Amino acid sequence: MSEITAHGEKKLILAAGRAHPELAQEIAKELETELLPIDAYDFANGEIYVRSAESVRGTDAFVIQAHPAPLNNWLMEQLIMIDSLKRASAKRITVVSPFYPYSRQDKKGRGREPISARLVADLYKTAGADRIMSVDLHTSQIQGFFDGPVDHLMAIPLLADYIRTKVEADNITVVSPDTGRVRVAEQWAERLGGAPLAFVHKSRDLTVPNQAVSKTVVGQVEGRTCVLIDDMIDTGGTISGAVQVLKNAGAKDVIIACTHAVFSEPAAQRLADSGAREVVVTNTLPIPAEKRFPSLTVLSIAPLIARAIREVFDDGSVTSLFDGKA
Repeated sequence: MSEITAHGEKKLILAAGRAHPELAQEIAKELETELLPIDAYDFANGEIYVRSAESVRGTDAFVIQAHPAPLNNWLMEQLIMIDSLKRASAKRITVVSPFYPYSRQDKKGRGREPISARLVADLYKTAGADRIMSVDLHTSQIQGFFDGPVDHLMAIPLLADYIRTKVEADNITVVSPDTGRVRVAEQWAERLGGAPLAFVHKSRDLTVPNQAVSKTVVGQVEGRTCVLIDDMIDTGGTISGAVQVLKNAGAKDVIIACTHAVFSEPAAQRLADSGAREVVVTNTLPIPAEKRFPSLTVLSIAPLIARAIREVFDDGSVTSLFDGKA
């Protein structure tokens, strides 16, 4: 019996939503390719239309979308993009969501609450996604919500290596904003040469969103430069309060390091007035000019995402990007 054999090579395409075109362009530049031409617009009633301007049959498609406000619009656009690529016969579809939508809703804190992070994973799967790539998930357990491979990238090397150029390593204390992120703080401390750890004790009313009260610091911070770490800054109230707690405890300087700059109002003003020497974030989310301030430093996450995309496309190891510790 004769057989028909295909001799074509794999083809990678990058499809980007409209939420953060600058990041998508940077990723494409790192990969030395171009973004897939896409027609995307909104109907008068808010419905979203998406169509690829070129054939995607048999391709390895990576669908890049950031999720700033209005988050629900951009999530829906990404889901529609996935569906259109699936129906156009893309061979494999990888969701690239640097900031995972609804990541804070990863468990039930009270009765009758949703687990929306799991719902988002189900939506991605139903739309046609085969794989998810994200940066610094709010909690690692979110990886288990998706029925398929999840590439959990870490911004710690990018942020920590930058801070090492700004501060003497022997005078750094890594500070977790709460007890829940102590494990992440340990990874920071290792990256910064075994720096000591501290954490801020805070209380939160589960019935009031975007509100937590920083009370005291546990650990040695007097006379030291404190690197206050977190995965995201939303309204900036918690992190600004933590800066004051550290200053009151005798910290010499405070540098805030965060992956996702959500920066809902009035975060920019709070951070600018917090007394922190520098606020270092990545560009997983777009930061418009009106939300920038003199002490803000924005590092590009594009090289990391581009390297991860290349490893996935080449059937390589994403873990190798993090010294086998991802």
